[in-house]
Amino acid sequence: MNPVAAGSGNPVVLGPAPAALAAFLLGAATVLGFAPFGLAPLPIFTAAGLLWLWQEASTPRRAAASGFAFGMGLFLAGVSWVYVSLHYYGAMPAPLAAIATLLFCALLALFPCATGYLQARLRVSIATRQLLLIPALWTLGEWLRDWVFTGFPWLAFGYSQAGSPLRAYAALTGVFGLSWLVWLCAGLLLALARARGRTAALAGLALVFGTGYGLKRIEWTQALGAPITVSLAQGNIPQELKWDSARFAATVQLYQRMIQGSAAQLTVLPETAIPRFLDLLDPELLRTLARTARSHGGDLIMGLPVRDASGRYYNSVLSLGLSPTQRYDKFHLVPFGEFIPPGFGWVLSILQIPLSDFSRGGGAQAPLALAGQKIAVNICYEDAFGEEIIRALPEATLLVNVSNVAWFGDSLAPHQHLQIAQLRALETGRSMLRATNTGMTAIIDHRGNIAASLPPFTQGALIGTAQGRSGATPYVRWGNAPVIALALLVWGLLMLRRRKAAAPV
Repeated sequence: MNPVAAGSGNPVVLGPAPAALAAFLLGAATVLGFAPFGLAPLPIFTAAGLLWLWQEASTPRRAAASGFAFGMGLFLAGVSWVYVSLHYYGAMPAPLAAIATLLFCALLALFPCATGYLQARLRVSIATRQLLLIPALWTLGEWLRDWVFTGFPWLAFGYSQAGSPLRAYAALTGVFGLSWLVWLCAGLLLALARARGRTAALAGLALVFGTGYGLKRIEWTQALGAPITVSLAQGNIPQELKWDSARFAATVQLYQRMIQGSAAQLTVLPETAIPRFLDLLDPELLRTLARTARSHGGDLIMGLPVRDASGRYYNSVLSLGLSPTQRYDKFHLVPFGEFIPPGFGWVLSILQIPLSDFSRGGGAQAPLALAGQKIAVNICYEDAFGEEIIRALPEATLLVNVSNVAWFGDSLAPHQHLQIAQLRALETGRSMLRATNTGMTAIIDHRGNIAASLPPFTQGALIGTAQGRSGATPYVRWGNAPVIALALLVWGLLMLRRRKAAAPV
């Protein structure tokens, strides 16, 4: 084994165990950069710490181990709320839920593990490694995590920058481009510790952040018409009671009072606010809700399950009111929560989740024409997938998310989900309205700012206004393609250079 780190010329400072522990702690600390803590600069510093550990790793296997440990720290600290949903609300036995959560985090940690291994396989200069190769590989890893096994893009580094000067890049590059910039800044930060190149590193940081400040002045989209009044309902119904048939009447009466008390042009109820199949509802109830919405000169969006003649059922939203009745069926379903992957039917005998085998809606559903707007509706964690949101754009003038994150209790999940929605607003140049069961119900403007919100775990309606917008940001036009193509190009060119260097003369 070579005791000198590849490409660094420095002796290894930490042994395998201390390096793994340091990487784990760095990963766990990174979570403080995300909501609700919001320490946006912190991921740049923790990424710089991992870059240093990779620089000192003597073999690709050691680098992979540090990457895996970093990922375990990040995901165990950041998405431990998976355990809450499995045990407290899915009734999975505590030991089994803990093991499942651990395995899930280990699976996610394989992506930074692969980044560590692949970057160590290429013999390139420190500057090339930290400023080009690793940002490209990390970005590719996050992009793969966005769709492999239906995707879980939570805690992509770019989300941590929803409140930083880098946020303005989102309209150009999307969240993965922001992740690239975090790692680029980490590399520049580490370069400041080296004797050579400090001036260039400072200039690079100034350029990145200075450009971010400049991009904030660009309006990629334009206001369309007058703002509309909105009312976003938050029922705050505990998950363990939500599907209790004995409480159905009380649930309906609660939302009826909220609708009657609203004079908004658009009223939005949360995901599955009405916990009963559409075909089982009293037609008079639907007529009453429609009349109430029309009496305000507006429209109502409500979440409920819908069943077709063949017995398939969908997680849907239905509109009632002044405009013609329209429907959206959820496209991106949650594995094990909304559908059971092939070969995992036995999981149903462990989890107690109602309606856990939904069918998927179409991938090209038109925006809903309501309240004078064209509304792109997304349900629950569909808003975590940027390229799925932009399918309805630039036609859609407004984004609406309905969610029920009561499954995760009083955890980091609702705060992280709100931050994800902020990135979708930044990427698209559209306001995002969020109506949730227990939180975080909010109005987000087209610049990703939270204009108004309700405290979590409270009951009420958020009254405000939303501005429809037209036009398209570069991200809406091109999606993730430019960033991913650039990442592949960087990796490919460095791989090609390695092969040429290794070829016999």
